[in-house]
Amino acid sequence: MASRLTLTVLVENTTLTDHDFCGEAGLSFLLETAGKKILFDTGLSGLFLKNAEKMGIDLGDLDALVLSHGHRDHTGGLGALGRYVTGDDPERVQHRMPELIAHPRCFWPKEKEGRNNGSLMSEAEARKLFAVTLSGAPVWITDDLVFLGEIPRQFSFEQVDPGKRGIIHPDGTREPDQLLDDTALAFRSGNGLVIITGCSHAGICNITEYARHVCGERRVAGIIGGLHLVSPTREHLEKTGNYLRDLDLSAVHACHCTPFASKVALLAFCPVRETGVGIIHVW
Repeated sequence: MASRLTLTVLVENTTLTDHDFCGEAGLSFLLETAGKKILFDTGLSGLFLKNAEKMGIDLGDLDALVLSHGHRDHTGGLGALGRYVTGDDPERVQHRMPELIAHPRCFWPKEKEGRNNGSLMSEAEARKLFAVTLSGAPVWITDDLVFLGEIPRQFSFEQVDPGKRGIIHPDGTREPDQLLDDTALAFRSGNGLVIITGCSHAGICNITEYARHVCGERRVAGIIGGLHLVSPTREHLEKTGNYLRDLDLSAVHACHCTPFASKVALLAFCPVRETGVGIIHVW
């Protein structure tokens, strides 16, 4: 029997109406399944902690922290979380330390148009606060929830143009950033897979196809997270839409880095549904 997944949106660009929550240009989800609590990304700041407190959620007993990739709008709250789990005293841990799971390139310095766009916390600093697992291969967090690791890029229309983005290797060498650290989570529900993304720089079709392979499940029930269709070409948008239509999804909760125009365009292909800070999704 498949487990149940509860996902609470702690940080996103938009918020629920008539609630005292705040949004920012970042993303953070809380996942609860099989008796485990998993934080997916930390947003741009410590706002996810403030929203969680308003929701009556304790983040002091997290089992795992998963980072979708190393950009600041997904890792910016790491320092705030570190202070929270140590009670502001690194020598005296007051909360349980979660396992941090990410791609090996997640903490490599990143640049965009000459400015730092990567994590403000280094890998060495993260290892002082968390039990760190860096993996390019899939990592099963529960029997039904998997960190996908590095996503194979099989669809040519989803190829990443690095533009003015760069990444710096540990030895100091630089290269255009193809965002190989961008990954996602997949959950096996009774109705098919639920794909949970940060920004989908790897491409939502690439991510979904790899999740189907890793999980041995062809059915896909839903997708939630950023799709990074910021300024897609017509070909990119149409081929993405056709792929999603053929999945026969129950819902696509496109958010964060998916602008309104792209959401409207995708409505012609699949059931795009609203999401925002404070919404709780259950599968």
